[in-house]
Amino acid sequence: MMIVTGGAGFIGSCMVRTLNDMGIEDIVIVDNIKETDKWMNMRNKRYREYISRDEFLSRLQDFSGKITHVIHMGACSATTERNFDFLYKNNFEYTKTLWNFCADHGISFLYASSAATYGAGNQGFDDKGDINRLCPLNGYGYSKQLFDLWAEKEIAVGGKTPKQHVGFKFFNVYGPNEYFKKNMASVIFHTFNEVTKTGKKGLFQSYRKDYDDGCQMRDFIYVKDICKVMKYMIERPDISGLFNLGTGKARTFYDLVLATFDSMNVSPVIEFIKMPEELREKYQYYTQASMDKLREAGYWGEFYSLEAGIKDYVQNYLMKGFQIY
Repeated sequence: MMIVTGGAGFIGSCMVRTLNDMGIEDIVIVDNIKETDKWMNMRNKRYREYISRDEFLSRLQDFSGKITHVIHMGACSATTERNFDFLYKNNFEYTKTLWNFCADHGISFLYASSAATYGAGNQGFDDKGDINRLCPLNGYGYSKQLFDLWAEKEIAVGGKTPKQHVGFKFFNVYGPNEYFKKNMASVIFHTFNEVTKTGKKGLFQSYRKDYDDGCQMRDFIYVKDICKVMKYMIERPDISGLFNLGTGKARTFYDLVLATFDSMNVSPVIEFIKMPEELREKYQYYTQASMDKLREAGYWGEFYSLEAGIKDYVQNYLMKGFQIY
């Protein structure tokens, strides 16, 4: 049996689909659906049981001796979340509890970290570097950094560790099933909706002389590639560590928007708009994952190009009534 937290959310539900494609249906989905429409991501999945996030920890011991993997994708991923007490409890303490449970019962633990831990990128984006030097720009990134630091210390001092422990520093993920993330959905999703409604898309102006308007850069990665890498790690229980998960190729938001217009077969109309002042001092102008560590772990799968990923997403999902993957 496997547990997937955040299993009704974006990456988690896509991973449940991947497990189903692997022939795995003995899955417990944990999430915090409440009055959202995330339940729609579960409709075409095969699983044993759904448990709410708030109930799950009280039932955790019921699963001892029955679980092979915990795939922990559940978290508050809003970079704008201001309630740090909530982030600390939900993203840090909750993850520690699951780590310790997996360590006590010989279970593999795969979990979501974030590229937000790199902050402004002053220390680069190398997952082989000293994570103690990183300085996240928001509470979400710091809550993820706290767990990465805690896990590193546990490993260093010979503390309790799961049978396998793999953390993924996700870069800018996009793709199907992100429809319920509201403001935190990808720029591709928002571009599709804006173009459908108005025929045009706004991009932030640049406030740095070394970047033109709309040419801020990110390492955009398609969610299907995320799932392929996690499948690779599930099939190789001897691999543990903290890994970047991007493509290793930074692209501009301008490129992204052009590819979205092209996939929609619409002539591009792009406007440059002012960035909110509260974002300007915390805005990342460039991210690009170093992928050497993952390659050295043996993963040599090809990643979707930005254009190919957007075309698949737009034409096979967004243009088909927000098809669920």
